[in-house]
Amino acid sequence: MKALFLDRDGVVNVDKGYVCAPKDFEFVPGIFTLLRGAKDLGYLLLLVTNQSGIGRGFYGLKDFENLNAYMQAKLQENLGFGLDKIYFCPHVPQENCACRKPKTGMLEQALQDYPINLAKSVLVGDKLSDVAFGLKGGIGTNLLFTQAMPKEALETPPIASISCLKQALDFLTPHIKDCHVHPKHPRE
Repeated sequence: MKALFLDRDGVVNVDKGYVCAPKDFEFVPGIFTLLRGAKDLGYLLLLVTNQSGIGRGFYGLKDFENLNAYMQAKLQENLGFGLDKIYFCPHVPQENCACRKPKTGMLEQALQDYPINLAKSVLVGDKLSDVAFGLKGGIGTNLLFTQAMPKEALETPPIASISCLKQALDFLTPHIKDCHVHPKHPRE
C-alpha cells in the first residue's frame, strides 16, 4: 500500500498563521487535482501536521477537530472523498516530543494503522522540517512545495522542489517525463 503524506498549512490550505476557524480556511490551488489524481492511482491520503497553536493556547483541540470536520466535508463535497487519516502534533517545539516533525512519531503511528510501502510513498511539504521528516522516516519521494528553493535546502540531502501542486502528480505517475521540477543537491 502506498501513501501520499501531506502537510496541512501551506499545502492543503493557505498558510495564514495558526488557521483554526473555517472562515480562515482556504484550499491551496491545485490540491483537489492532486488529491483526485492520487486517489485514482491508489494512494492513501494521509495528513501529517504540526499544530503547535494548540500547545501555545491559540486554539483548542475542539477547534482543531471542528476545522478537520469542515475540511473533510469540503473535500467530500468537491471530490466525493476525504483524507483517509489525519495525524497531528499539538506540542510546542520546546516540549521535545516524539511526534513533532521532523521527528517521525506521526509516521510511526501511520505504519501501525496501515501496511504502507514507504519506498513507493510520496510526501509533499512546504517546510524543510517536512522533507526532513520524510527522509528520516524512509519515504521514497519527498517534495518541497515552494516558489523558490530556500538557501538552506542546499544543506539537505537531494530533494525536488515543485512550484504548483499539479507537479506532484508527476512523481505519483513515474511514466510522465515532462515534469518541470527543480532538483537540488548538496553543493550544487
